[in-house]
Amino acid sequence: MRVFRPGTKLGRTTLWLGGLSVLLLVLRWITGSASGSKLSGWATFITVVFTFCAFLLAFRWARPHLMWRLRNRLSVTYIFIGVIPILLLLVMAGVGSYLFAGQFAAYSAISNLQSELQHLEAANDALAAQLSTLERSGNLDEQIAGKLATVSGENFPQRTVTVWRGEKGFVLSTGGDLFEARPAKVPDVIKGNFTGFVIDRDTLHLRVVKRYDGGRLPLTVISNVPITPELLQTSTSRLGSVTLIPPDREGKLELPPPATASPTARKSVDAGRVPPPSNRFDRTIRFYTLFNAVDWETGRSQTAAIGVVTRPSMLYTILFATLDDEATKILRYGLFGIAIFFGLIELVALYIGIQLSRSMTLSVAELYSATEHVNRGDLTHRIQVRSHDQMAALEESFNSMTESLAKLVAEQKEKQRLESELAIAHEVQDLLFPHEFTGLASLEVYGVCRPARSVSGDYYDFIPLGTHRLVLAVGDISGKGISAALLMATVHAFVRAYSLEPNMVLTPVASGVGAFSSGDSRMYYRGDGITQSQLAPGMLMTTLNYQLFRSTPHEKYATMFLGCYDATVRELKYCNAGHLPPIMLRGNGEVSRLETSGTVVGLFDGATYDESTIAMQPGDIFVAFSDGVTEPENESGEFGEDRLIELIQEHRHQPLSRIGDVITGSVADWIGDAEQPDDVTIVLARAR
Repeated sequence: MRVFRPGTKLGRTTLWLGGLSVLLLVLRWITGSASGSKLSGWATFITVVFTFCAFLLAFRWARPHLMWRLRNRLSVTYIFIGVIPILLLLVMAGVGSYLFAGQFAAYSAISNLQSELQHLEAANDALAAQLSTLERSGNLDEQIAGKLATVSGENFPQRTVTVWRGEKGFVLSTGGDLFEARPAKVPDVIKGNFTGFVIDRDTLHLRVVKRYDGGRLPLTVISNVPITPELLQTSTSRLGSVTLIPPDREGKLELPPPATASPTARKSVDAGRVPPPSNRFDRTIRFYTLFNAVDWETGRSQTAAIGVVTRPSMLYTILFATLDDEATKILRYGLFGIAIFFGLIELVALYIGIQLSRSMTLSVAELYSATEHVNRGDLTHRIQVRSHDQMAALEESFNSMTESLAKLVAEQKEKQRLESELAIAHEVQDLLFPHEFTGLASLEVYGVCRPARSVSGDYYDFIPLGTHRLVLAVGDISGKGISAALLMATVHAFVRAYSLEPNMVLTPVASGVGAFSSGDSRMYYRGDGITQSQLAPGMLMTTLNYQLFRSTPHEKYATMFLGCYDATVRELKYCNAGHLPPIMLRGNGEVSRLETSGTVVGLFDGATYDESTIAMQPGDIFVAFSDGVTEPENESGEFGEDRLIELIQEHRHQPLSRIGDVITGSVADWIGDAEQPDDVTIVLARAR
């Protein structure tokens, strides 16, 4: 299984970590190691690392599988762009609302205590001012001070007042058993007046200190009110449950759940209870906040906590206490209306997002399905265009592409068919050219044709007539390609037929108007007194012109050179119909051209052709060629007849096949990387 043979480093690492983790866990179970032992620690560590690596491996595997489909990608994109920000905003709004509600409730509770503290400070300042006046007049005693304290403490039934005259202190009044009636000495770290929360004898108090130094002795008046559930009644009636938690004696603060007994060294204060919810959304809010309190024994500032358990309905009542019921309803319904409106907008946005995602994924799915059809070779499949957006334009473009591909494939098949037919035509045409023809005993011949395209419009042939005569034919058909090749085959057939069957050749009558008769005396003659007639090239060319003119389109024609070599007299009788004049290179280096020429064949009706005779001595080389040999150009100009003659003279003693290869190779080098402009045809004959 591939699970036990992973191909990645992460996979192999995960596999080894998994095996090691299992081994360590088994060893821990067998040995019964405690949770704090080294073996247990290593087992836990390896297991955690293995879990992390396995998670990464699973993520790597799941990511390409889950994210392959565009719909999944768009869904994830929509979640990250549209859903997660809204969720984050909702979470932020919820957390913010919770923090605001909790802090507001705690602030309301602590504000009530601050208000009590301010009232206590005002009462203490008034009492201290009266006692200071008595001190300056020398009339201050404990009895008078007690009466004044009783009058000023009507609003604080549990207040305790301590008066220090110099180093002597006494308690003026006490609030029952809540606080021991003894003088409370001010810590040395507290200089001047003081107002705040203090921790004294493990409980929280409101305490105010006022000092006067104008009398006979320094006067210090201390008012103290213990924080009790009765003192928190104002807060609890509006908020619910309130808990004050002092730190322990080491200054550490532990926050147990509100309204729950705490085993701390110092006493917490619990007051009130949470009323039942007014509706299903009226959830409980639990919140803690901190405030500073002074440890009265040491004078150090410590951190205490106040916990509030309330409900949104109670906070709502506090916030809008100044509004009447009608205004409150209007505000509440307005907020509900805004929330519903925003919710509808979100639903509409969700619907639009789903529809857009669906349309895009549907288009991509259809495009993918269409590519699968194309991959299977089905180019007839078309995508149904349903919209007018960019995806629709892409679908239309794909349909247009498949249609163009179908046409291209059809054209390619047609092209392959034509190329196959051209290859067959090339093979057939190649059979028309003479191969491995040794010539006569006194005449060596060689021919080569290099087509510019698959088939050639050039023509050459060697036709033996008995053992002493040979017909040499060289032609160039107008145009290129298939049409020229077909006309070349026609010319080949005519020349062979009329050369091998001379009785078929017709000659013009005396009137010269398109009529022919058979067996004309001008066509054959008996030069040697034997029974076989000698071929007349001029009469054969005339007959060929007659046939081509009537069997081919008027714009088609051919240039043609026909020669008949007679080995008994070493003469070449020839006729030229518009072809490039062949060249005769004599053994002594003399160069001559066979200039006798007439018009092209197949273009004019009734054309007649003259013929000439030239003798050939041993060593003479006859060269016939097409314009594809001498007319190719490069930056130096045309190849030219002079360069052709120079090449033949340079290699004249080599075999004719070698001379032909040298000429065709030189022409190819002259053309270079450019396309061959025309067929290259060379016919060589050397007397021996």
